Amino acid sequence: MPGLPLVLVSSDFRAVDGMNWHMTPTTYVEAVLYGAGATPVLLPALGSALDLDGALDRVDGVLLSGSKSNVHPSLYGEEPTPDHEPYDPARDATTLPLIRLALAKGVPLFAICRGYQELNVALGGTLHTEIQSFEGRMDHRAPEAPTSDQRYAIRHKVQLVREGCIGRVLGSQEIDVNSLHRQGIATLSDRLVIEATAPDGTIEAVSVRDATAFAVGVQWHPEYWVRSDHPSSRLFAAFGEAIRARAAGR
Repeated sequence: MPGLPLVLVSSDFRAVDGMNWHMTPTTYVEAVLYGAGATPVLLPALGSALDLDGALDRVDGVLLSGSKSNVHPSLYGEEPTPDHEPYDPARDATTLPLIRLALAKGVPLFAICRGYQELNVALGGTLHTEIQSFEGRMDHRAPEAPTSDQRYAIRHKVQLVREGCIGRVLGSQEIDVNSLHRQGIATLSDRLVIEATAPDGTIEAVSVRDATAFAVGVQWHPEYWVRSDHPSSRLFAAFGEAIRARAAGR
């Protein structure tokens, strides 16, 4: 009897207590297991040392996690400034080629927060930093709060494209989401399609125009409420359906 499908989950490269770690928050790996019905496999941020092609032949999906670090601006043609920090070049060197290969191979892909921004950059798009400083923009940053539940609390509405991938999955034109980001999409990759926008016009979700499987990115954090919030649950369930279809065909 076959086991659960496998999903690669991106990781950060961080120094903790004098040791280097490859890590990701537990909310992402638990969302893969409980929301998508798959076994999470953490992909270390080892860049070109990894056989990404071979790894993708052995798994059924890719989840790009969020992070406090940002994609290095040199990767989308901008000069780095303190506002762009902090960085994780080891992660950049791993996730950007991973995205391109996963899409080329038709591996289902779900990109969240930093992962969503990585998706745009990997496909030729650019990012703004400190978007709350732009005229007419909301403050999308995480609120100052003592608990994670308060930081990840649902905060604002997003409008979904009626006939878009996410709109069809959720059967809705509007949902409520959380918000913990200070960067956002500037120039949208021509391979991406807008799936949702915030009231201030910030692009909140995309899909890949030419993808042969589920390939969606969201700026908010559905992983955090996957077991209690219906839109979050449905997004991971749709990812799970694509994963199982991939596994059945391998």
